[in-house]
Amino acid sequence: MAPTKYRGGFNNSFQLSVGIGVLIANLINYGTEKVKGGWGWRVSLAMAAVPASILTLGALFLPDTPNSLIQRTDDHEKVKRLLQRVRGTDDVQAELDDLILASEISKTMKHPFKNILQRKYRPQLVMSVAIPFFQQVTGINVIAFYAPILFRTIGLGVSASLLSAVITGAVGIVTTGLSMLIVDKVGRRGLLIFGGIQMFVTQMIVGGLMGAKLGDHGGLSKGWAFVILVLICTYVAGFGLSWGPLGWLIPSEIFPLEIRSAGQSISVSVNFLFTFLVGQTFLAMLCHFKFGIFFFFGVWVAIMTAFVYFFLPETKNLPIEKMDRVWREHWFWKRIVGENNEVIIKEEEG
Repeated sequence: MAPTKYRGGFNNSFQLSVGIGVLIANLINYGTEKVKGGWGWRVSLAMAAVPASILTLGALFLPDTPNSLIQRTDDHEKVKRLLQRVRGTDDVQAELDDLILASEISKTMKHPFKNILQRKYRPQLVMSVAIPFFQQVTGINVIAFYAPILFRTIGLGVSASLLSAVITGAVGIVTTGLSMLIVDKVGRRGLLIFGGIQMFVTQMIVGGLMGAKLGDHGGLSKGWAFVILVLICTYVAGFGLSWGPLGWLIPSEIFPLEIRSAGQSISVSVNFLFTFLVGQTFLAMLCHFKFGIFFFFGVWVAIMTAFVYFFLPETKNLPIEKMDRVWREHWFWKRIVGENNEVIIKEEEG
């Protein structure tokens, strides 16, 4: 529903909201840790019912979207009125024509999961798997899930560990908000590459410091623990600027209407699959790798940054209905999709 020139900022509000939720959860954990009699974790867990209730009630008031409505009705006037309401202007005919054309093409596709395997959709298929996979192997969920345990490992107490998790959560919110403001100006690629370099450097430094100062069984002085905390906050800032919000933004805007349901389903499934795997394996990895856990995720950050540099085209300020052109113009992907789109290119030029 977002206007093309503001789509990145609006979409990044998803990650901003997630960050706010994580911060509130960390604050609740910090507060309930002081509850006596074993009730603290019960209160913390029960309070999750509050946002769940808001989601349930809020769903009753959600408006339809022009894209969804046009696929379920032939009443183009109704779609036009909705589009005028969303855009705040009566001049929506050109966008409506694009939506109608995209809808007609999508209706010829009866099996989106089968169609997404076609050669002409190869870039979107690769991105629907690679982007959410890379987002999870940045190591951010190590911080999100186990920050208190991680901070206790480097010598902080229970309360200090929970408070440190609150601090990193606040850093994530601020930088995600900054990403919202600049993503449609700077572009997706620039933020991903800059954030990737920032995360890689800080992970290498943290791993090196923990290896030198902490070793396998030692502890850190308060001074060095503070340095580690600052570096982890710098890492979280890099994630908040880049892979945090853009890991959701890019998959949401690259799929043509005819495969959008399949592409989004694959993207979200891959994301949650690797969220689960990283969450389940982290403690075992921490026990075996120790400080090397930061080098492990740092190598993945280097790989994903190189992947973005070579294989991800810029998608800012381009309508979703015309997103296929970025693949036809990309140095690598045009070799794969170009042959299948010669007719489309000629039609657009005509």
